[in-house]
Amino acid sequence: MSEQKNVVISYATQADFAAWLPLWQGYQEFYEVSLSEKVTTTSWNRFLDPQYDQHCIVAKVGDEIVGFAHFLFHSSTWAVGAYCYLEDLFVSPTVRGQQVGKQLIEFLTEVAKSRHCERVYWHTQETNHRAQRLYDWIAEKPGMIKYLITLP
Repeated sequence: MSEQKNVVISYATQADFAAWLPLWQGYQEFYEVSLSEKVTTTSWNRFLDPQYDQHCIVAKVGDEIVGFAHFLFHSSTWAVGAYCYLEDLFVSPTVRGQQVGKQLIEFLTEVAKSRHCERVYWHTQETNHRAQRLYDWIAEKPGMIKYLITLP
């Protein structure tokens, strides 16, 4: 395992956009997708607009952003409290294996607890074995299979 660095987790600010963008593009490359500039800009603006309950936290080592997590809150027919959905998580290859992803998840879990959420959940590709090692360590795998209908 590589040397663990001093990581600071915080909510993204407008000033973080230029440093966040290459990681966001790296995330898309990993999942072999290409989202439009409009989707990227809309998402970024939602993170900063209190009208939306959609958030971006960043992991920084010094002034360098080395990871991010995007998450949102929603109600559920299965609970009284809200759920927190971790939609995107990405850590720079330069710091993988140093528990940056774990720290991002722990931060957003504390946010979810403060909002009285009943669960934090996420999905990952079944071929993303590296991430699954982390997820299997910190969370339960409920055995659900995801289905998707993409709308025009």
